[in-house]
Amino acid sequence: MPDTAVNERVNTPLLTLITQQSLDEDYQHVAERRAAEPGGGADRPRPHRAAAVVVGVFGLLVAVAAVQTSQGEDVRSAGRATLITQIDQGREHLSHLQREMVRLRELNVGLQSRLDRVTAEQQAAAVREQRLAATTGFGAVTGPGIRVSVDDAPDGTLVTDRDLRLLVNGLWESGAEAVSVGGQRLTARSAIRNSGDAIRVNNRSLSPPYVVLAVGDEKTLQADLMETTTGLQFRDTADALGFPWSMENVDSQYLPAAPARVARLRFAVEGTAEQNRNQHRKEAPP
Repeated sequence: MPDTAVNERVNTPLLTLITQQSLDEDYQHVAERRAAEPGGGADRPRPHRAAAVVVGVFGLLVAVAAVQTSQGEDVRSAGRATLITQIDQGREHLSHLQREMVRLRELNVGLQSRLDRVTAEQQAAAVREQRLAATTGFGAVTGPGIRVSVDDAPDGTLVTDRDLRLLVNGLWESGAEAVSVGGQRLTARSAIRNSGDAIRVNNRSLSPPYVVLAVGDEKTLQADLMETTTGLQFRDTADALGFPWSMENVDSQYLPAAPARVARLRFAVEGTAEQNRNQHRKEAPP
């Protein structure tokens, strides 16, 4: 029997158990008060209705509390689910950002490689441009070489364009890298021509003495000049006609770029020194 009573009490809903227990306690309290009163309370009315009201109010409060508790639990459950959803969404967004960061990093590495390659190509092109400008005469150069000065003969014999072309062609053949005549830089399109008694270079009239500068190996340029056919022709002509002329080595000299009025090349092709010398001889034949 005790076990049965315990099982019934365990299986009874909490709200029903509280209501029954409260009702039993109220009946017991009322019975004790009536027994303590004189005459056994026979003349007093039974307070069943009052107890029923109290029990009803108490049950209502318990029911309201249970409903509020259930609603609070629902709210907490809903808040927890929302929070979990937000966490999952945040993790997914973080994963997306990490993937995007990896992609951008790889893109940046690729772009940096392209930039390095383009920069190297640009620097190489700038070096080639400077070398071509120096070779063609459209860029200023500074370096060692020789200085040749030629003047008219004391008897009035004038130096002609042919004489200067012999000297210039001999310098090209001997390995000169750049040549100027009277401060006029020679290019593949330069011309040395007589205009009356004057010699014109790059359409500019020159007056004697004519100073020819050549950039090259100052240790061998003079000897190499005298070993070329045109260099020997210049020497023989100058000696025969009585032109005062001199030649000396120079440790460093500046040759300006060709003036802007000289026709510019539309394009240039880098070649060997021999090819460049041949091109100059074609443009300025003896």
